[in-house]
Amino acid sequence: MDPIDILESAGGVLLRRDVLAAGGTEMELRRAIRSGSVVRLQRGLLAAADADAELVAAGLARGLVTCTSAAPKYGLWQLRPATRPHYWQSNGRSTVRCVSHRLPLTQQPRHRTLAALPDVLLHALLCLPELESLVMVECAYNHGDIDPAQLLRYLDGKRCGKARTVLSKVERGADSLLETLARVLFRDAGISTETQVWINGIGRVDFLLEGFLIVEIDGIAFHLEPRQFKKDRRRDNAAMRQGLPVLRFFYDDVVHAPESVLAQVREVLARGSLRWPQPKQPSFRSEWD
Repeated sequence: MDPIDILESAGGVLLRRDVLAAGGTEMELRRAIRSGSVVRLQRGLLAAADADAELVAAGLARGLVTCTSAAPKYGLWQLRPATRPHYWQSNGRSTVRCVSHRLPLTQQPRHRTLAALPDVLLHALLCLPELESLVMVECAYNHGDIDPAQLLRYLDGKRCGKARTVLSKVERGADSLLETLARVLFRDAGISTETQVWINGIGRVDFLLEGFLIVEIDGIAFHLEPRQFKKDRRRDNAAMRQGLPVLRFFYDDVVHAPESVLAQVREVLARGSLRWPQPKQPSFRSEWD
């Protein structure tokens, strides 16, 4: 079997003995190294020439990429990128300038340099601030890749209280990490929060707070296309005609100024619901009912 195919099927980095065990031959390996398609990283450690740099670094550290460093590998939402690599290591070494995870693995690694998704999420729950781990787990849950109950089985110790609290907040239905952050912000403040609500004459809205305040979250890819922009504003007008005020927030608001978001929401809620014309009553339903 071609050594390059073997390496690429394993994430691009393998021990020499594993390449040979998978069907490669010494002659094929030497030929691939001479051609530059395979690189000898260290004695006994090989990589495909185009291997992912993070996975190569993990291979050199004899570790597995995990926690927030593994989020991009699994397509998970990430509140902020890792400032240092996070590795799972079992060999007693501690790589300089990395965050080293030692929790025993619960799953066979995806390959030699990347931890399995359940372990990535467990490490995140026990390592990261609450919101950073929450968006990772909720993304995996919404993709259908994990069930929070599967993770909860490994979080029964006294030191796992924060992780269990995070899992209790995981829900299905958010379209982005911004919706997850906003939902938690509102509910932690004691505000009655319905998500993904359909309102007749208006359509689906991101949030309905206290039964009358509509909140829409516009992400980084905000609707600047003229047709969508007009549609959004017409929806806002339709809401106001039904007596339902609308607040819109952006990425910077939710991520960098949540207290300002909360203050604006509380200000509108304190004024109470505007009265809609009788006999028209807005009809609500959640898409997740």
